[in-house]
Amino acid sequence: MDRRSAILEIAQQQGRVMVDALSRELGVSSHTVRRDLNALCEESKLRRLHGGAEFVDGSANVPYASRSVLNFDAKQRIAAAVADLVPDGATVFISIGTTPALVAQALVEKDALTVVTNNLNAAMALSENSANRIILPGGEMRLPDRDFLGVASIELFANYRADFGIFGVGGIDTDGCLLDFHEPEVRAREQIRENSRVSILVADCSKFGRRAAAVGGHLSDMERIVLDRRPDPSFDNVLDTVKDRILLAQAAGAAE
Repeated sequence: MDRRSAILEIAQQQGRVMVDALSRELGVSSHTVRRDLNALCEESKLRRLHGGAEFVDGSANVPYASRSVLNFDAKQRIAAAVADLVPDGATVFISIGTTPALVAQALVEKDALTVVTNNLNAAMALSENSANRIILPGGEMRLPDRDFLGVASIELFANYRADFGIFGVGGIDTDGCLLDFHEPEVRAREQIRENSRVSILVADCSKFGRRAAAVGGHLSDMERIVLDRRPDPSFDNVLDTVKDRILLAQAAGAAE
């Protein structure tokens, strides 16, 4: 495999790549890495970020099958940490997205949950426990994501009050604003937050600095923010304002 193909594979697996890390991993200079990243960006295979590049451009999300394996271990740690917060018998909102779907899988051992979701992957995972009650909206299902984003989805969340609202996000801007790729995604996410006693944002670090067009909500609106690790220091200012709400689901032995 040539060097640029290796960079692209790493970016696809991790969501983003950073110049210094690639330089160490590939044994080449930072200048060489930047030249490779520029070439891949010119081919629209990557999009430049400060200090590196990300796999997806700013105009569209990665296909679901690809997203489901991006940062998989980090998302699983996040899911396990969230599951520890949810007791048996709780009413839970679960949004669309791959990380919320993994949270649903982590919740399968809980008993007697009432789950309101527009994420069919989450519903199917939780259907493995017959003690659960699962409520879905009607309307057309988006494929291949297997979710619902119509008016019925937003009205469904408006008609219930949940103990916990669990949702992901397309991206997090440097000012702490939450971004998604489509306006209905923002409306559904905000409705989940508004009708939850405890709102829980789940996001791996690739979401920090990732651009998307639709904006709504802010990190400061969240009761809990569950991350795999802290992002790069450019986000310190915004994270310091919510540091008492952050839960880091780091790998064993990782530094704080």
